[in-house]
Amino acid sequence: MATSLPGKRELPASQYDLSTYWGRVRQSAEIADPRTLFVSSAGLESAKSLITAYKQGQVQSMTPELWRAKKIVDSTLHPDTGQPVFLPFRMSCFVISNLIVTAGMLTPGLKTTGTLLWQITNQSLNVAINSANANKSTPISTSSMVKSYFLAVSASCSVALGLNALVPRLRRVSPATRTILTRLVPFAAVASAGALNVFLMRGEEIRRGIDVFPSLSPSEKAKAEKEGKGVENLGKSKKAATIAVAETALSRVLNATPIMVLPPLILVRLQRTEWLKRRPRMVLPVNLGLILTTSIFALPLALGAFPQRQRIQARKLEREIVEKVGPEGMVEFNRGI
Repeated sequence: MATSLPGKRELPASQYDLSTYWGRVRQSAEIADPRTLFVSSAGLESAKSLITAYKQGQVQSMTPELWRAKKIVDSTLHPDTGQPVFLPFRMSCFVISNLIVTAGMLTPGLKTTGTLLWQITNQSLNVAINSANANKSTPISTSSMVKSYFLAVSASCSVALGLNALVPRLRRVSPATRTILTRLVPFAAVASAGALNVFLMRGEEIRRGIDVFPSLSPSEKAKAEKEGKGVENLGKSKKAATIAVAETALSRVLNATPIMVLPPLILVRLQRTEWLKRRPRMVLPVNLGLILTTSIFALPLALGAFPQRQRIQARKLEREIVEKVGPEGMVEFNRGI
């Protein structure tokens, strides 16, 4: 993100009001815009140069070109490291990366082997995305990552296979209801394992804490810029890390809910129509279309649930942080995505 580039002057966080949900949704839609994937290395360097020029005071005001440069940088660079996130694991590629995997998990009539393979594939992708977009002020070890991966895979496969075995035994529900419940099994597996995956992959942050910074007012920022001072690191906070990881886990569930619920329910209805009965080969493209359409709208709505740059009162964190800014002081930290 733009915050990782050199320069004392701080960029406006967004064109939109990030204190409101819809402002964050509009900002998230920009970060998740797939068109940024097609920006070349030269285009990225040009955007970085333009942002750096602003942060160093060489450009005085925000222009349409600067906002576009910020969009490119924010969707490409990690806010902690300043390095490009590997393309398939960027939020701008999330819909594309998840499309085939989600379609595989939602395939009607999936057998045990298929269920296992698609759940393993999905959790592998989740681990990669969570790792690539996590707060990097507290790196995770390879051994912890491997352990978290196997625990998440075990959880998702256990839930999926367990519910697949349970649903057919429900004798008091109608066949139609049983069909719907069967189609919702992947959602239960993905939602539970997805949240667990975030906690496991980012557990090191909770154990060691993440970097916390004072939240400055516009006048304080202007004064710091004038004096050439950077933002002071207040230290690491385990409580801030717990908030960051919990909000990220919840946003994953919020994102999975419409994607894993709406397409299978709609497909059940469509499969009863004469048009689709006469064209069974169209089930797969219709399923893909439903998943793609839902994903495009669901991702910004889920990402916007919580600010990426979280701002809270210091009294909610450790005593060491409170002593530096006071109980009523405001602090902020990178939540991760």
